[in-house]
Amino acid sequence: MNQMLRRAAACLFTVTAAPFALASAASAQTPQPWQMGMQPAASPVSASIHELNDLVLYIITAIVIFVAGLLAWVAYRYSAKRNPTPSRFSHNTAIEIAWTLIPVLILVVIAIPSFRLVYLEDRTREADITIKATGHQWYWEFDYADTAKINFISRLLADEDRKPGDLRLLDVDNQLVVPAGKNVRVLTTSGDVIHSFFIPSLGVQRYAIPGRTIETWFRVDKPGTYYGECNQICGVQHSGMPIVVKALPEAEFQAWLVTAKTKFASEAPAASKLAFASAQILR
Repeated sequence: MNQMLRRAAACLFTVTAAPFALASAASAQTPQPWQMGMQPAASPVSASIHELNDLVLYIITAIVIFVAGLLAWVAYRYSAKRNPTPSRFSHNTAIEIAWTLIPVLILVVIAIPSFRLVYLEDRTREADITIKATGHQWYWEFDYADTAKINFISRLLADEDRKPGDLRLLDVDNQLVVPAGKNVRVLTTSGDVIHSFFIPSLGVQRYAIPGRTIETWFRVDKPGTYYGECNQICGVQHSGMPIVVKALPEAEFQAWLVTAKTKFASEAPAASKLAFASAQILR
């Protein structure tokens, strides 16, 4: 009987835990249904964001528990039944100093890693590759200016063009391919309105503003495909501006560069005409 119970418990654990384990493995690259937390970190910046988020969560949890316990104790100890004659003092120097200094110290504890993170995600001094990302209504244009003179447009895959395994509203025709384990500098700008270059699992978000070039960076820890999107409302097709980053080992990335030079060289004139036509329509 005990053996049957143990087997039943093992089966129940497997059935209930397996979906969560699979979701955890997959969520490093894509958002998951009913996902409550952030996507697992896939870059140093993203890992630092998680650490700061956890630190703040622990602090606010302790504050909530302390305040709730204090309120419960005060309501119990100083109820009208237990304390029919209330005291009339209005000041306590020690308490007033404590409730001033303690919040200041808490804010300092939060501020130090916050400023460190802001500095970390701002830019990299040692970039292995620089990519210019230009937002358009409603697609992305990527320019590998310092690597191979490659320029191409990345658009959302239409439903009729999706292949088995492609993700609806997330996959694109031309992915942003980068080498894994390398520092990638990203220069964001826009050709029309304000967009936002946002990849959650890489800890990247920068506005793309017309007339400005804004710098950020990321380093993908391991090869894979990582999904993002424009998260600045930019028009009626705002939801159709996904970003797909494909990180390859160095050798595969170099091979991709060779093929991309040929592929996108023939597409560049058409892409330039399309961008120019879009700008003319907006004017």
